[in-house]
Amino acid sequence: MANKVTIIGTGNFGSTVAFILAMNGSCHEVVLRGRSINIAKGKALDMSQAANAARQHTIVRAAEGPEDIAGSQIVVLTAGAPRTPGMSRDDLLFKNAEIVKNYALEIKKYAPDAIVVVVTNPLDVMTYVTYKYTGFPRERVLGMAGILDAARMAHFIYEKLGYGAGQIRATVMGGHGDTMVPLPKFTTVAGVPIDDLLDSEEIGEIVRKTKNGGAEIVNLLGDGSAYYAPAKSTAVMVDAILKDTKQIHSCAVYLEGEYGYSGVVSGVPSMIGAGGAEQIIEMTLKTLQRTRFKNSVESVVEMIEALEAKNFFDDCEKDYVNLDGSESKKKNEK
Repeated sequence: MANKVTIIGTGNFGSTVAFILAMNGSCHEVVLRGRSINIAKGKALDMSQAANAARQHTIVRAAEGPEDIAGSQIVVLTAGAPRTPGMSRDDLLFKNAEIVKNYALEIKKYAPDAIVVVVTNPLDVMTYVTYKYTGFPRERVLGMAGILDAARMAHFIYEKLGYGAGQIRATVMGGHGDTMVPLPKFTTVAGVPIDDLLDSEEIGEIVRKTKNGGAEIVNLLGDGSAYYAPAKSTAVMVDAILKDTKQIHSCAVYLEGEYGYSGVVSGVPSMIGAGGAEQIIEMTLKTLQRTRFKNSVESVVEMIEALEAKNFFDDCEKDYVNLDGSESKKKNEK
């Protein structure tokens, strides 16, 4: 398969992902697909020239139509309405579900072998919608959230400590939103457990700030939402797939019994490689962490049920080839 990545959505987020990939030389070709072909063309031309300035081989071009995403190894789905001040991710549910559904069907038709990285909010449900409407194996439909949430947690730890930048490894599970589950138990600074550096009150403050990290930026900007950190976090996932690194990152995937849940998408540590989320890692959680993860999963289930109540998935059919080569076809069961 060609070393080609398509970015659907040419706003600040999608454009920044494309720019990072072009500057890194991560892939041979980046395709921008957006509502305005001229905007996509203009940004693609600008980035291609920047790549030459950086002496990278990446070519960035605009998609004239959906057929131009054909041959993509990875499709990053960023299209959707942005959050505005006072708006929760859940408020975006119905509007963005239709947008994601249409692009998922487009990906299924024109890029049937691609791995899809979803970043549209509310992320866990949009990953579920993409999984259902592409019909791809769950390994090939990933939501980007845990890397971003962990990066935000690491930043707040650095703010509190005043040292350790670049050496902080934070872990966050669960949904991307107010019900995320930061895990201090699995968080270290240069290998030193955070419990040895901060007291429980300070850790609790960091957890609260992490949960509010995205909303804080939305409120400060006044018009739009964060895109630098989310874009870099997305590029980290794309690189892990392209380079088959087998690194473990927390990402949103469809669960099939892991942590005791099935039929729902949530953020869990996964080994990322050329096949996508190749293995889900099950960690031992404390009682309170299990409870918080349960609450996070239930919040996603509620949104899925809200879509089902509107008969959103009635025309959904699952049709794919498993990674072992065997064919599988199964209609959506509600």
